[in-house]
Amino acid sequence: MSLLEQHIKSVQNKLQQLFKQYHALQRENEKLRKMNETLQSSVDAQKSELEALRMQVNVLKVAAGSMDEKEKKAFEKQINQYIREIDKCISILS
Repeated sequence: MSLLEQHIKSVQNKLQQLFKQYHALQRENEKLRKMNETLQSSVDAQKSELEALRMQVNVLKVAAGSMDEKEKKAFEKQINQYIREIDKCISILS
């Protein structure tokens, strides 16, 4: 076998190895993307749950009368924001 043929064979082998590594990395990348999507949806669900719990705490504080003026204003602002969002949704549906 000539020197040129040996170099060609060596290049072919290296290309095959790179191709295998490329496909392995593609599979790993897809796996990581799916994991990222799962974790992101979990984070979003936890954020929603946290916001709902915060709202419950505020409602309980209002009901118990243990909210100071600053907290009341923030709570009213949040309620007003929800009302505006609901109004927007109603207008879109109409």
